[in-house]
Amino acid sequence: MKKLFLVFTVLIIGVLALSAPQHLVIFHINDTHGHVWSTSDGGGFAKIATLVNDARKEIEAEGGKVLFLHAGDVNTGVPESDQLDAVPDFSTLHYMGVDAMALGNHEFDIPLDVLKMQERVAGFPFLSANFVDRNVYPVFKPYIIKDLNGLKVGIIGVTTEQTTQLEPIYLGENKFESALEAVKDYLPEVKEKSDVVIVLGHLGYKEYPVLPVGYTTSDELASKVDGITAIIDGHTHSLITNGDIINNTVIAQAGEWGKNLGRVDLWIENGRLIDWKAQVIPVTADVPSDPFIDMVAQSYYEMGSSELNKIVGKTEVLLDGERADVRSKETNLGYLITDSLVWKTGADFALTNGGGIRASIKAGDITYRDVLTVLPFGNTLYVLNITGEKIMEMLKYAATIPAGQGAFPHVSGLSFSIDKNGNPEYVLIKGYPVVLNKTYKMVTNNYVALGGDGYTMLSGLSGYDTGFVMADIVKDYIGSLGTITDYSKRARIIR
Repeated sequence: MKKLFLVFTVLIIGVLALSAPQHLVIFHINDTHGHVWSTSDGGGFAKIATLVNDARKEIEAEGGKVLFLHAGDVNTGVPESDQLDAVPDFSTLHYMGVDAMALGNHEFDIPLDVLKMQERVAGFPFLSANFVDRNVYPVFKPYIIKDLNGLKVGIIGVTTEQTTQLEPIYLGENKFESALEAVKDYLPEVKEKSDVVIVLGHLGYKEYPVLPVGYTTSDELASKVDGITAIIDGHTHSLITNGDIINNTVIAQAGEWGKNLGRVDLWIENGRLIDWKAQVIPVTADVPSDPFIDMVAQSYYEMGSSELNKIVGKTEVLLDGERADVRSKETNLGYLITDSLVWKTGADFALTNGGGIRASIKAGDITYRDVLTVLPFGNTLYVLNITGEKIMEMLKYAATIPAGQGAFPHVSGLSFSIDKNGNPEYVLIKGYPVVLNKTYKMVTNNYVALGGDGYTMLSGLSGYDTGFVMADIVKDYIGSLGTITDYSKRARIIR
């Protein structure tokens, strides 16, 4: 009788174990943009590694499963990273144990062969189901299946279709299909092979800029497609503190620059989500750095630091390059940058996009590092021949750009007003009214010249790439100014 009871008890325990929910924890970061290294405020990959490694031990000791994902935009933002084609980032992420990354739009700031090199350095797959070649074949893996000790997790990668407009230079014959349709296409195949389906997306959450291309957001994807357990997102730098759930799909995004580590806990039973919890963990200065990751990161940081720290000028005023400001209004740094383009080329006027200005310069000595932090993309000066009629077309587009968009214009040698109907008027070039049938010399950056940020009317105009790197020209111009005690405050665009 005792033996029968023991057998029965073992069977009951076994059945309960088989039916118990499985616990999957996803750690995630996004939009790190070269911020490998900690600052006095915290952040940095070495501190993130400590948080992930300590939690992983606890979770796995309790029978849970762990994924570590990056939702894209590793590239562009910090000089020590940019100079080395983000090798410091991908090498460090490799040792941190990242499982996969969605391709972000800024992964296309660089040629495709460099991006492929980065994937080799990383040692984990770059995913994008909707980035395809001219034969509509995925250029990178569309999805992977991770077997976590019996729990099979399908991960579909997608990239914002906005990349077509935001980073067109290196796309060649490749293109971005609808992320929504790509997920719909791959979902049945992935569901058949897995217990859980995660979309690792660089799509953006609840921000809807007016652009000449259609695009998918993570909240839209969740609302329109059934069967996705969670969307790990990036692109809009959104800090979704406790996650969101739409159509039984959890959505998470962890801000920017490695300031926070996202954590999503999912409890899965027979492939069904029965409970969840999402949080963001601040990567504060008091979090200890993982010594090995810190060693790897610092070895890269030391490469070329002496050159970056050279003083190139001085300012007594803040030169404003804050993201919210340069995408919504003119600033003194925007004036300085565009003035430098005219200074170098002798063009009639200059225009650059606010999205290319990535940081402010504080009062004090200005180093080459500061300039590269402001202008990290490696853009070159591009001179165009443009008629007054085409200038009016360009300004009509510029007048429609809402605050917050990277296309917001900064100008030199050009001034104009915007009337109550949103049309440009009182357009002056070098102080004189624009003449529609006259041809002017315009200087911009190569990204805008080739139609980036919606300036499609410039694509195909006669002109040439000077080869002058924008950051170097700004550096030289700052050097020519001596100490900056003030910079022009007179509005060039009147709204």
